[in-house]
Amino acid sequence: MARQKIALIRGINVGKAKRVAMADLRALLEGLGCVDVKTLLNSGNVVFGSPPGGRSPTTSTLENALETELGVPARFTLLSAAEVKALRSENPLLDRATDHTKLLVSVPNRPADLKKLEPLANEDWKSEALALGKRVAYVWAPHGVLKSAVGQAVARALGDDVTTRNWATMLKIVALLD
Repeated sequence: MARQKIALIRGINVGKAKRVAMADLRALLEGLGCVDVKTLLNSGNVVFGSPPGGRSPTTSTLENALETELGVPARFTLLSAAEVKALRSENPLLDRATDHTKLLVSVPNRPADLKKLEPLANEDWKSEALALGKRVAYVWAPHGVLKSAVGQAVARALGDDVTTRNWATMLKIVALLD
C-alpha cells in the first residue's frame, strides 16, 4: 500500500497569476513516480502516494519540477497523512468556530517555525483567536480572512514560509485520505 502524503502549494491559481491545470499537476507528480495522485479544488491541494519501498519526492524536487515543467514557481509544503489526521483531532478552536471558511489552518514549511508564533498565541485577539498545534497554527477569523489581525500577524511572522487553508478545505483533504 502506498504511503500517503499531502502537498499544499502556495499561491497557485489565485487570480490570473501562476495558473496550473490540475490535470497537468497530477501528470507532473505521476511523472515523478507518485501513485494514486488526487487533486482537490483548483488551488494546489494534492494527495499522493509513493509505492512501497519507493521514495516520495522532496519539496525541492516538487518545486523544481513545477517550475521547469510547467513554468510556475511556487512553494510546496508536505504533510504526512498522519499529520493531517492529527490536525483534525487536535484543533482547539472548533468550539468557537461557527463558519469553517473563517477557521484557518496555517502550515509552516518547517515545523520548528511554529515557535515564532508562541508570543502571538499569548495575546488577546478579542473575538479572534490563535492556537498552536503540533504541526500547524489554527486561526479563527470571524470577521473574515482579509480583515483578520491575527491572520495578518501570523503571515508577518512566517512570511513566505507558510501556506494557509480554511477548515472546510482541510476536512475535504482528510476525506480524500479516508
